[in-house]
Amino acid sequence: MPEMLNLLAAALEGFVLGALFYAGLWWTVHRGLAASRPALWFCASYLVRTALILAGLYWVAGGNWQRLLACLGGCLAARVAVAGVSRLESCRHLSQGAGHAD
Repeated sequence: MPEMLNLLAAALEGFVLGALFYAGLWWTVHRGLAASRPALWFCASYLVRTALILAGLYWVAGGNWQRLLACLGGCLAARVAVAGVSRLESCRHLSQGAGHAD
């Protein structure tokens, strides 16, 4: 039983890491498109987000491949969650814009 809790904690930590990674990507796209030097935004963001997620995966796994897989599963779940939230956000903006056009 303690091993299952250990894996669940790793999955939760992976979810947090993934949420930070993909929320950072979403923020970068919105900021980068309006920036005077978008290539710098996108490259710097990619390097920072990748370094953070790799360091986080390494730390969470602690040399245990089961914890690494659980953490990666949490990251994938966060990707689905952030994609769903951003899709809802886009739909909300579109519906608000359509209401003002009338």
